[in-house]
Amino acid sequence: MKQYLDLCHRVIEQGEWVENRRTGKRCLTVINADLEYDVSKGELPVLTTKKLFWKPAIAEMLGYLRGYTSAADFRGIGCNTWNANANDNKVWLANSFRKGEDDMGRCYGAQGRDWRNPEGESIDQLRNLYNDLRQGFDNRSEIMTFMNPGERDRACLNSCMHTHTFSILGDKLYLTSYQRSDDLPLGHGFNQVQVSWLLMIMAQITGLKAAKAFHKIVNAHVYEDQLELLRDVQLKREPFPSPTLRINPEIKTLEDLETWVTVDDFELIGYQHHPAIRYQFAI
Repeated sequence: MKQYLDLCHRVIEQGEWVENRRTGKRCLTVINADLEYDVSKGELPVLTTKKLFWKPAIAEMLGYLRGYTSAADFRGIGCNTWNANANDNKVWLANSFRKGEDDMGRCYGAQGRDWRNPEGESIDQLRNLYNDLRQGFDNRSEIMTFMNPGERDRACLNSCMHTHTFSILGDKLYLTSYQRSDDLPLGHGFNQVQVSWLLMIMAQITGLKAAKAFHKIVNAHVYEDQLELLRDVQLKREPFPSPTLRINPEIKTLEDLETWVTVDDFELIGYQHHPAIRYQFAI
């Protein structure tokens, strides 16, 4: 939690104003931030200076792992974060590759589970790294990336947290996640949970022990219409200790994640938090 608060202060105190072309809004911006989460004891780094709806964050990452490309599929598992980008983004609505209502295009899950090589063959990145990790094998290329430069024009949004690299040391699993763009007041809380949850769940289904997740952010920013609430409300609150995430022990394979797992298979124990804050969402 302290790392997040420190980064917010850094953006407010040292950030430069940038005009964002996609949203038409100004934002205070800094380049490069590194956060680290030790999840070896089951602690989940959930924001406590505001109420975070952590289940939709897990549902969103679960949808990515299943290869979902429709906002309707995400709604079906308890996540509404893709409704606006799939259906209200004017640039995407005018895109000839959009297939209709709720279509997200070739982003996130489409790339993680159905990457296309030059011959048009489908590559399941997640399946390949899962098979390696389950055997305790690490070739230093256990990577799943959601960013495909050849299909950026076929997605409603460029993937923000775009690449995940897994590493094994002994019986411990580590994760390094790369994020190109980080909306600190609104999106970051989701992303922080997702990085940690991804490491924890992949460790469980591969028989390894979750160790540390490293969260590398390129562009961290606060939109102009978020600044007052962040500075004058959230940053004046004292944080609470991090809660613990209990994962259903019956989740044992990738097939389990693909089929029957829901957000109800995860329980957050000891989550104390301040009231929610309604920040503006930039489409």
